[in-house]
Amino acid sequence: MPNLLLELRSEEIPARMQRKAAGDLKKLVTDALVEAGLSYEGAREYWTPRRLALDIHGLTARSADVREERKGPRTDANEKAIEGFLRGAGLSSVSEAQVVSDPKKGDFYVAVISRPGRATEEIVTDIMPGIIRDFPWPKSMRWGKASSKPGALRWVRPLQSIVCTFGPEHEETTVIPFEIDGITASNITYGHRFHAPEAITVRRFDDYAANLEKAKVILDAERRKDIILHDARDIAFANGLELVEDEGLLEEVSGLVEWPQVLMGSFEEDYLSIPSEIIRLTIKTNQKCFVTRPQSGEALSNKFILVSNIQASDGGKEIVHGNGKVVRARLSDALHFWKRDQGNLPDLETLSASAAKFGLDIKKPLDQRMAKLDALDVTFHAKLGTQGARVARIRALAKQLADITGADPALVDRAAVLAKADLRTEAVGEFPELQGLMGRKYAALQGEDASVAAAIEDHYKPQGPSDRVPEDRVAITVALADKLDTLIGFWAIDEKPTGSKDPFALRRAALGVVRILLERRIRLPLLATTKDIDLLSFFHDRLKVYLRDQGARHDLIDAVLTSDADDLLMVARRVEALTAFITSEDGKNLLAGTKRATQLLAAEEKKGTVIADGVSPALLTLDAEKELFAAISGASKDASDAVAREDFRSAMEALSKLRGPVDRFFEDVLVNDEDAAIRANRLALLRLIREATGTVADFSKISG
Repeated sequence: MPNLLLELRSEEIPARMQRKAAGDLKKLVTDALVEAGLSYEGAREYWTPRRLALDIHGLTARSADVREERKGPRTDANEKAIEGFLRGAGLSSVSEAQVVSDPKKGDFYVAVISRPGRATEEIVTDIMPGIIRDFPWPKSMRWGKASSKPGALRWVRPLQSIVCTFGPEHEETTVIPFEIDGITASNITYGHRFHAPEAITVRRFDDYAANLEKAKVILDAERRKDIILHDARDIAFANGLELVEDEGLLEEVSGLVEWPQVLMGSFEEDYLSIPSEIIRLTIKTNQKCFVTRPQSGEALSNKFILVSNIQASDGGKEIVHGNGKVVRARLSDALHFWKRDQGNLPDLETLSASAAKFGLDIKKPLDQRMAKLDALDVTFHAKLGTQGARVARIRALAKQLADITGADPALVDRAAVLAKADLRTEAVGEFPELQGLMGRKYAALQGEDASVAAAIEDHYKPQGPSDRVPEDRVAITVALADKLDTLIGFWAIDEKPTGSKDPFALRRAALGVVRILLERRIRLPLLATTKDIDLLSFFHDRLKVYLRDQGARHDLIDAVLTSDADDLLMVARRVEALTAFITSEDGKNLLAGTKRATQLLAAEEKKGTVIADGVSPALLTLDAEKELFAAISGASKDASDAVAREDFRSAMEALSKLRGPVDRFFEDVLVNDEDAAIRANRLALLRLIREATGTVADFSKISG
């Protein structure tokens, strides 16, 4: 079967857009081909900085003929109905329709529509211009003389050529020469811009990829990544070092080069006095280079690894020299930031009021930055006030939470006051992603307690499902205060997440609270803390997501989660105990009996059947109902006592004793007895089953 090769070659595509764009191209083209009636065996997308390519193999040579019967109105229908049918079917008169008789419905019209199949070349010519013109780039541009005309082609960068060939695997291929904005598809492409700028004629994917590689272009992005990674590891090892691996940087760098050449540069060892995080970010952000470290140890070395797109005749000496100059200049700036952040601010006399407000020691650099943050009235949110006001709120909330977490109140207060101070440091101004971490380093330099320093960094955590949760009690307290203040504040101004939109990362904040409470086993009454039942419901949603990710069944979560449950740790413990119980033999059988009881009871309640207010022992005539009543009385008390002790496993064990009596009750007892009093008494007994099991969970919500 024939194969289709497509290449869209342009000027450099931003690295962050390449992978998705190639995937979008594959989906758009294959979907359009299938919709047009074609089928294919497989498709794979490729990308480099200057091209998107698609290899579709086993593509049918033409679409199948289509015969469709479209049923119309009765032959005696009104004229407008018949005209509408003819118009929709593409017929000019009823003479072109068939008449079909139905013994029950009478005679009606049927249009037989036949559409002949089309050649794949014709289909590709039809679909490709629209796909290219409407391609979903996050950002695109117009260029050249045509850019001023309405409807001019837009592409991420100027589109330069298109390859589109089609044909069998071992025979000659043909070009599908569709055209868009003056660019006509052909079988001509070009290799590396500097090493092999000559035209290359291609037929199908195999020789296309092979010829590109001869022209210094490695088409497969994963292979480029593999070359970069292994060459970087090798060059580091050869110099007695170890590569500090970075998957995100590797992905980006592989999207910057078509012919990767890995080289090593260096900078003066004096710059190693800068924190390693700053060095790594400086070199990564500004030069897209990797850092290295000695093979034994965590500290960085003064060697960095760069990836060039040119195989230089001098072995890369000039490239290394040029990159080294830029790296040294950037590290010089970073060293300047690092030193200035440890010095005094020039306007200390203006900070006394803010220092007094927060009890700051104006002699200490980090305290000065906090005072500056407050004095400048830096806005946190237009409706929620300044950063200084926010720190004051976090400080007050952290004071309350310290009683619950058991953290040292004085250390909690100090950590809360300094938590946002590094926002005014030059290092964080240059690298916002270092907020918290730089605060920890500056706090340690000015002699803060280790718990305070740790809390300054960790109060932002966890920032995602895989991020670590704070361990120190002071850090836990400030982290909870920070996230709760954010949620309470945005709920107060009605800025809640809607659909997929969550601009203030409130879902992440709520999940952070959930993880801290559950993973650090903290009992926090959320409703009393937030005073907002709608916000509590939002926490419930995040709790469900978290527990389901941990393997809990959604029905078991629903069975224990009531609308006013604000102790999430207790909810999680109930779910854990219920999961263990409901998978046991006793649990499965009790569930079946309980659901039978609650369903029967609900049906009678719906009908308005009289149910006794309580169970009368005198009306219990059969041994099975007497045994059940006695069992419920004991199990209900034991379960309630266990729940009061928060021993949910024991509560489940107490309920498991009901299994036998419930089974025997339904085997031996007819609930709907002819005697109304006995019937009402037995229904009351069923209500006791529901109430007893309800002390630990709503069994009616459990599936199975």
